Amino acid sequence: MRLWAMLSICAVAAVAAPDTTNVTFNKDVLPILEKRCQDCHRPGEAAPFSMLTYKDTRPWAKSIRQAVLTKKMPPWFADPNVGHFANDRSLSQSEIDTLVAWIDGGVKEGDPKDAPAPRTFVEGWNIGKPDLVLQMPNAFQVPARGTIDYQYVIIPTGLTEDKWVTKIEVRPEARSAMHHVIAYVREPGSKWFADQKPGVIFVPPRGIGGGGAVGIGGYVPGAAFAPPSTPHRATLLKAGSDLVLQLHYTTNGTPTSDRTKIGLIFTNEPPTEKVVTATALQFRFAIPPGDPNYKIEASTIIRDDCDLISMMPHAHLRGKSFEYRITRPGGETETILSVPRYDFNWQLTYFPAKPIHLPKGTKLEVTAYYDNSPNNPYNPDPTKEIHWGEQTWEEMMIGYYTVVVTDPHKAPQTSGAPE
Repeated sequence: MRLWAMLSICAVAAVAAPDTTNVTFNKDVLPILEKRCQDCHRPGEAAPFSMLTYKDTRPWAKSIRQAVLTKKMPPWFADPNVGHFANDRSLSQSEIDTLVAWIDGGVKEGDPKDAPAPRTFVEGWNIGKPDLVLQMPNAFQVPARGTIDYQYVIIPTGLTEDKWVTKIEVRPEARSAMHHVIAYVREPGSKWFADQKPGVIFVPPRGIGGGGAVGIGGYVPGAAFAPPSTPHRATLLKAGSDLVLQLHYTTNGTPTSDRTKIGLIFTNEPPTEKVVTATALQFRFAIPPGDPNYKIEASTIIRDDCDLISMMPHAHLRGKSFEYRITRPGGETETILSVPRYDFNWQLTYFPAKPIHLPKGTKLEVTAYYDNSPNNPYNPDPTKEIHWGEQTWEEMMIGYYTVVVTDPHKAPQTSGAPE
């Protein structure tokens, strides 16, 4: 009986094992790459090599095998048991099996006729062709080493009439040295940085704050772009406004230069909904030396009925995990995002598959854990007590989130100036 059972198990395993003999790049692998990988793995994007063609992909086969088996790539850190997300990058087990079978079976190219039609991309942009492109007029020279304070630059939009922005993309040239970019809107009449000359890169006085400005877009490593938007959702950009860029460069041993540019797409239809980005954050904390699991919490109260459409947790090198929860006015509590393995190198935005309705009075809570122990390979110094700070060896605790309000003229409900 035992022998029969063992033979049965072996037979099932043999059936389940991937067939490596007939898997080819054109027929089986390229459709997966187009769907999951080519947004980043193509010329001009963040990935170090292209996956557009067999010739591009073949030399990296062994690296691809290891990356997909360990689930290092594509980067995706949301707990699959908590919520569903429109931009889920993770590979299914079937897709992993196909890629591994292709590599183990000799990386066959196959018949070109079996290949799907190539994806079309607007060169240099993920959002499509922008209606307006703005760029830093002067380059910032990033040194090979040292600490760089936050840099700012004011870029006039030149708009002579109000515009509603449906999409924005921020594209640094020096991605290897860019920790983040945040684009703020400085409306006409604002006194924020009134003494600074547009186009000239500068370091502001400490504690200058955001001057009441509202963030309109940004860039972080691993930036994800929202699923197709609707012209009925937009952010107002008034005539005569300027964009103020906050630029956080980090040195990496190689000098480089940067002229970040911004692409904007407008809508001609009057919007009925407004997109607002806000934060739940905690400035006050002291992470003890050597603590492997330090907890920090933040919360905010939603002041208007709205729909939550994205979340982006943010920490630095000691960040370990994040969780977003909501408690509606009736007392119902729901966890809407769990990131059990936060990775500073990939600051992902998570877009729920369906907007999450937040009635007025809903409490949004964010909990994060930090590893300040010697076991954290990224920890700059486990002997130090860690506080809030701009540099990567310091820490932050920010739970970004984006909501849609039905009145496009309503002021932002909460708008902490991101750091």
